[in-house]
Order: sequence, then structure tokens, then C-alpha cells
Amino acid sequence: MTTATAGIVFMLSLVVALVAAFKPFGDYMYRVVSGTRQSRVERGIYRLVGVNAAAEQTWGVYARSVLAFSAVSILFLYTFQRLQNHLWLSLGFDAVVPHGAWNTAVSFVTNTNWQWYSGESTMGHLVQMAGLAVQNFVSASVGIAVAVALVRGFARSRSGELGNFWVDLTRITLRILLPIAVLGALALMIGGAVQNLSGGTGVTTLTGGTQHLTGGPVASQEAIKELGTNGGGFYNTNSAHPFENPTTWTNWLEIFLILVIPFSLPRVFGRLVGQNRQGYAIAAVMAILALASVTLINVFELAGHGTVPQAVAAAMEGKDVRFGVSDSATFAAATTLTSTGAVNSFHDSYTSLGGMMTLGNMMLGEVAPGGVGSGLYGLLVLAVITVFVAGLMVGRTPEYLGKKIGSREIKLASLYFLITPALVLVGTAAAFATGNNSTALNVGPHGLSEVLYAFTSASNNNGSAFAGITVNTPWWNTALGLCMLLGRFLPMIFVLALAGSLARQKPTPTSEGTLPTHRPLFVGMVVGVTVILVALTFLPALALGPLAEGL
Repeated sequence: MTTATAGIVFMLSLVVALVAAFKPFGDYMYRVVSGTRQSRVERGIYRLVGVNAAAEQTWGVYARSVLAFSAVSILFLYTFQRLQNHLWLSLGFDAVVPHGAWNTAVSFVTNTNWQWYSGESTMGHLVQMAGLAVQNFVSASVGIAVAVALVRGFARSRSGELGNFWVDLTRITLRILLPIAVLGALALMIGGAVQNLSGGTGVTTLTGGTQHLTGGPVASQEAIKELGTNGGGFYNTNSAHPFENPTTWTNWLEIFLILVIPFSLPRVFGRLVGQNRQGYAIAAVMAILALASVTLINVFELAGHGTVPQAVAAAMEGKDVRFGVSDSATFAAATTLTSTGAVNSFHDSYTSLGGMMTLGNMMLGEVAPGGVGSGLYGLLVLAVITVFVAGLMVGRTPEYLGKKIGSREIKLASLYFLITPALVLVGTAAAFATGNNSTALNVGPHGLSEVLYAFTSASNNNGSAFAGITVNTPWWNTALGLCMLLGRFLPMIFVLALAGSLARQKPTPTSEGTLPTHRPLFVGMVVGVTVILVALTFLPALALGPLAEGL
């Protein structure tokens, strides 16, 4: 079997597994977020924090709850790191420096999990488990909760209420993320990942270099980070380390875990709005964009564009010899199409066009399928923009799922779309204007790509990196922390405000002039709008970076 054939089989098996999981898993998540029964554990949590589970919240109260919970989480995690040397199981590590503690606290609370440090040599076990791993769960739950709140805005009418954030957060964490993480951890341990709390030494060899690592691997943290949520790994080489990702089938499993939740959420959307075909349409948009990305990045890496790759007939620099080119490229596509950020190869060593695809995946807004929750609400915002554009073309007031898209709705949708590109481009320009681009390993177009990738990853809450850039400086930790913070919570505020505006409307009856939003035409329009908006926004930056390098 050729490398290309093996890669096709690998991808097709993932597609089959995701299709098989779409309906049953989506229906399960729907029951979780729409049910009214509370478990004994959940009732205990509500009493502990003083929450009335029966009371629902307006969009403003829901947003304030999200922000308050996240602010407290950042403060707690920052303090945890600063006091690490006084804590149990610190392994003798010093307290994390202030700018590093700020960056990490914001990173994990925003579900970015950008790491300027090597986890095994910087963070003690208690900080890893009670600080970082906890945020692996709850930051992902926040994303799903906001997505569900937006869908309720479409589903409800003449109501200002979007549910209860604290109830959503608790249910999603206990009933969805925790069970899958446990099952994933068990599967990874069967595959050879190690679960322990003892120090150890491991060596992993990648084509292009050897990483000497110390510390104890934690299989459960690996399962948590692969749930389509984040890339905060115990080892600096992440899923390229044999203790975290031992075999080719664990590599397949990790990619499946990355994709299964965000790809199944459109089913929840369809069930909540009472039209399953609407969920299928959103899932189709995700699938088209994802398959195009996976195919292109595989083609670019297998073609080995560049003098050295063509000379040796493979683009193997920075890739693990256990996985090869295709499985590594598929992992790279999955991790940048979502807000995961885990890696099993070094994206900085990809071909110019292959590296451009990883950048482009994040620049799409990570909507194919995107992060847990954030992918769904991002794509629904793009659907709102699409119906507005279509309405302008035919001279009719745009409608989506029976809700009119007026000036308030399109302003909120536009602000949502514009905030992330502004952070990426302004941040990249600031790095060059202040001379902080000098920490990049390369100069010229590739050096620009390294800086651009860092801000794209941070602002889109992805967490992966080109790895050819040193970011452990006060300027970089502060700047990227601000991008992660603003790139996470400003869009959430716009999404919740949009949800509140939609929920207050009365439904508009379907007429002959209503654009069907469940048919292939609409699916194609959303795909086109997504690609065109990104191309218009980022093409100049890409032309100066990876495209110039490729030429």
C-alpha cells in the first residue's frame, strides 16, 4: 500500500466514524442541554454555589455569568502558578514568572492552551491537575454553553431568556466531557499511554531533531486535551511524544476525539430548532470545508514542494516517523480546523503551502468544525451574514429560521467577524513595529509566517504554533495573552447579544420569497461567503508570508 493510499484509508475511516457518531452522540448532547431532571450531584453543586436551577437568564445576565466565572478562573489560576513553590506536589519547581503566569492563566481559561513553557519542567502535578486540567473541562463547557444559548435564541420567540449558564456549565461538564475523557483515557492507556504521577525520562526522535524530555506523563490529561478543546500537553512535543501518542491507532483516536464533539453539535442545533435538516445543512458546510482542507494539506505535504523535500522524495522534516506524512498532515488539519492546538508534528517544518493551509484553517474562524461550541456559533454567525447578503441581492428583508436579520443583528454579526482579524493583523504589525519579530527563528517570508501564525493561533484560541519563534518574553506573553482574552470573550458577548435579540422576536411565517436554508444552494453560499470573507481579509498577509515563500 502506498503512502497516499494509506492516507486515504486513514481519512475515510475517520469520516465513517464521525458520520456514525453524528446522530446518536448529537441526540445525547441534545438531551443533556434540553433536559429538566437534575442529578443528586448537580443539585449539590447548585446549592453549594447558590444557584436556582429553575431560573433562566436574559442574554445580559448570561454574559455576565460567563465573564464572572472566567474572571475568577483567571485569578485563581494565576495565583495558583505564582504560589506553586509553596504547594504540595510542586516537584521543587519555582513559582511561574508573572508574565508567564498571566499568559498561561488566560490561555487555559480561554480554551486556547497556548504553551510558552515545557509542561513537564515548569508546572508541578497539583497545578497541572487542579489548575490546568480543570480548565480543560470548564473552558470547553463554556463554549458549548454559549453555542446552546445562541441556538435557543433562534428557537424561542417573544422571550428574553436563554437558559441558565450555571446549569448548562454543570451539565455539559458532568454529562458530556467527563465521561468521554474517562473513556478516552482508558483507550489511550490500553494503547500504551502512561498514567502516573511519578517523574520519568523519555526521548522522542523526530526527523529534524531529538527532544530530551523529563517528567511524568498523564494519559487522562491527553484525553482531555484531545476532546476538540485544547492542546495543553504534558510534554513540550505534545502528541508527537510516544508516552502521549504511542501508536498509529491512538493517533487515529486522538483525531477522532478532536472532531467528534464539534461535528456532532449541528445535530443539537437541528433538534433544538425543531428542523433536523437545518442541522444537516450546517454539518454539510463544516464537512465541505474540512474535507477540502484535509485534502489540500495532504496534497501539499505529499508533493513535497521545495528543493530538499523533492530531493529526498518526502517532506519528512519535523514529522514523526511512526505516523509519516499523511497521518501527520491529517492531524495538522484537524487541530487547526478546531480550537485544539495539539500537534503530532512541527508545523514550522511544513512546506510553504502546507503551512499556509494550517494558517488558513484558523483564519476561517475555526468553523469546520471549529472548537467545541465556538465552531457552531461561529458558523451560525456566518449563516446570518449569508442570508443578509442574499436578502440584499433579491431586495427582500433577510430571514433565518423565521427570524428577521435587521440592522441590530447584522451589526452584531459583523462585529463578531471583524474582531479576530483585527487582533491578528494589528498584533502582527505591532510585533514588527516594536522589533519583537527578532525572536523568530527565520527571516524573510517564513519569519513573517511565524509571527503571523502566533497571533492567528492566539486570537482564534487555537494554541498551536509554528514553533520557530521564542515567545517567552514579557512582550510576547502579554500581547498574546491580550489577544487570547479579547479573541475569546468579545465574540462571545456579540453572540449572546445576537441570541437575545433573536429570542425577543416573534416568528416570521415562511413565504414564497423566503430563502430555503436547508438546501444545497444555501450550503454552497455559506461556504462561498466564508472563503471570500477570509480571502479578502487575509490575502495580503498570506501573500507576504507563505505564498511568497512558496513562489
